[in-house]
Amino acid sequence: MTTEGRGLHTHVLDTLGLAITAGEYPQGSVLRTDEVAQRFDVSRTVVREVVRVLESMHLVESRRRVGVTVRPTEEWNVYDPRVIRWRLAGADRPRQLRSLTVLRSAIEPVAAGLAAVHATPEQCAALTEEALGMVATSRGQQLEGYLKHDIAFHRVVLNASGNEMFARLGDVVAEVLAGRTHHHVMFDDPDPAAVTLHVQVAEAVREGDAERAERLTREIAVGALQELDVLAP
Repeated sequence: MTTEGRGLHTHVLDTLGLAITAGEYPQGSVLRTDEVAQRFDVSRTVVREVVRVLESMHLVESRRRVGVTVRPTEEWNVYDPRVIRWRLAGADRPRQLRSLTVLRSAIEPVAAGLAAVHATPEQCAALTEEALGMVATSRGQQLEGYLKHDIAFHRVVLNASGNEMFARLGDVVAEVLAGRTHHHVMFDDPDPAAVTLHVQVAEAVREGDAERAERLTREIAVGALQELDVLAP
């Protein structure tokens, strides 16, 4: 696929994905491929590729002589990073953010405790580096720089847990953190207490203190939920 073709594919995919997850096409709605092709002025090949991606996310299913049908919400692959991104861009953002933050609060403290046991010296060093990067970008409204270090920090924690299921949630956590930043569900400067907690988690992991790493990470999760109460009630 050419660069132009990939651009068209992405545009159609994002537009339809946003519309479906926002409820503009309710469960049971039928999308006709020829109508979609005409609407976006693209080939049927592009539309078929887009439909295949949406099918892989369980957002739609194709039926011969019927068309492309929107599936029930409970069947969607809600862990797909693109589905998360689309849902965070919609009107249901506060509920979606809370749901994902509760998920994080259940997983990340346990992952941090495991990281204190299993992290390699390289992972400990990376965790410290990202925590210090968060400190360096936590003032002066450097939210994009802060986000980069925040995402990297949590990826290291999940990977260092030694649990491949936790590690696969790195993209989910990245979308949650990015969504909070890009949709302004963050203070202009991150909460200093939260920044300090990340530094302390890195220390606990490096020292092999699983109980402290888990407790501190749970404090981070509680603080994130409290922020949502203020910024996205």
